[in-house]
Amino acid sequence: MSRFGGELAGEVAIVTGGAHNIGRATCLALADAGAAVCVNAVSSAEAAESLAQEIEDAGGRAMHFVADVTEPDAVQAMTEAVVSRFGKLSVLVNNAAVRGNTPLEALTLTEWRRIFSPIVEGSMLCTQAALPHIRGAGGGTVILLGGIASYVGVAGRTHVGAAKAALGGFMKGLVHEVGTDDIRVNMVVPGHIDTVRGAAAGARPNYDMTFMLDRPGKPEEVADMIRSLCGPAGRYVTGQTIHVSGGVYMPG
Repeated sequence: MSRFGGELAGEVAIVTGGAHNIGRATCLALADAGAAVCVNAVSSAEAAESLAQEIEDAGGRAMHFVADVTEPDAVQAMTEAVVSRFGKLSVLVNNAAVRGNTPLEALTLTEWRRIFSPIVEGSMLCTQAALPHIRGAGGGTVILLGGIASYVGVAGRTHVGAAKAALGGFMKGLVHEVGTDDIRVNMVVPGHIDTVRGAAAGARPNYDMTFMLDRPGKPEEVADMIRSLCGPAGRYVTGQTIHVSGGVYMPG
């Protein structure tokens, strides 16, 4: 970390699924920009606590909160704890998600719902809980994390692609509801990012990708885009889907 008085000084953020990979990188990027950060986790409490301590040891402001984003009471408790600790909430990054690889013929409704619940319902519940506080802060930013599977298609990931695609519709409706409150809502879509995968995610899917930049991405490169959207560069950006994929997907 280089500074804690940057472009997001005075802002307060929740990053769901913040203990590892893109979530971790996002927590560090927002803290580096000067924001106070809540590192959310559900099954990685120790890693979330360690990351929050790392940020504080470097001179930033951070806390961790263990909450299942699919549980309304837990989400509400997390939001209230953040406002109680830091005095406001102005940034929400809906990063929490689970993945899996299952061909449609083998896909059960239980597995479908396991994917959809944290991605779609979790994003809805966290945003719903955060909005009154973001309004109270005079505006802010909501970021959704999309998925490349929704755009290029991936065998074995119909459920993941469908869940991430639903976030696009959620974003577009939300933009109309909150724009007059100076709340920006955007979706960042990572491509193939070099992350550490948990066992529940299954093997990395086997599909061809042509990287125009000739390499997979890094979590920090996704986090830097999120940071940019939360700061001055994003003040007039809302309702946009921004791909951080090294050119794997190029919208027409």
